[in-house]
Amino acid sequence: MAKVLVLGNAGLDISLQMPRLPERGETLLGDGAMRAPGGKGLNQAVVAARAGADTRFAGPIGNDGMGEEIIRILGAEQNLVFEPQRSEGSSDFSLLMVLPDGENSIVTAGACAAAFSQEAASRFAANTEAGDLFLAQGNLTQETTLAGFKAARDRGAYTVFNPAPIWWDATPLLAHCDILVVNRGEADAISGLDDPRAAAARLHERGARTTIITLGGDGCLVHSSGTTRHHEAIAVKVRDTTGCGDTFCGALCATLSLGHSLEKAIAYAQSAASITATRPGAFRALPSPAELSALCKTEA
Repeated sequence: MAKVLVLGNAGLDISLQMPRLPERGETLLGDGAMRAPGGKGLNQAVVAARAGADTRFAGPIGNDGMGEEIIRILGAEQNLVFEPQRSEGSSDFSLLMVLPDGENSIVTAGACAAAFSQEAASRFAANTEAGDLFLAQGNLTQETTLAGFKAARDRGAYTVFNPAPIWWDATPLLAHCDILVVNRGEADAISGLDDPRAAAARLHERGARTTIITLGGDGCLVHSSGTTRHHEAIAVKVRDTTGCGDTFCGALCATLSLGHSLEKAIAYAQSAASITATRPGAFRALPSPAELSALCKTEA
């Protein structure tokens, strides 16, 4: 069975329910404060493991209590091997401001992620074998992420790129990307086109073999082999969209690693993400192993 190797960030998430976003210089009172492990890499690795994939995760943490907390929590996840990359100073963390309609804004401190070296990424990616899935996001530096993709490709692995957050030019990595997963805003930012269908085609022209553009309640677009297909969304009452993209990516890679088709993997990933959308927070909103197992039976 193929493995899923996730290269990404790990940290703690602090979330607040907000009536609205604060204006410049304004202090607002939030409610429902929650604290949980987080980071796009961590969330995606946890979902992949809970979905039944043999998963390895490399992520940077600091030499502090937050780092030890992350190690302890991930140690309880079955099918997941965490390979912490220690960095001096504090572990990374994010502040999530969640609005009443479920939409969110996130501010992240990412010194550990920025310090993750190209050499460490290449060493981790060298653990891949032909047919494995190698998944990375946009939290690490461009150079480190590219080094991981090149090493994984050299080993015959399939590379999956979720370039969020966008803080550097993702274009040079597209030629090393088998599957690109972006939301509408990210597709616009990378392609320069605000129409999702046109953006998907341009991203393919720039090197991505398959492009998936997630559209929230409008489902997703998939561009591959010169054609674009639309997949309907799963209708749910949305409470919080935090973590939906991470759930989608982790579930997608897990399903592909288990030998299923891209079409089935997308349907499964959408169903998994719809569960996350009905709950507040990110890590706490991720589907459980039992829920993901039940989805397998539903999608069969």
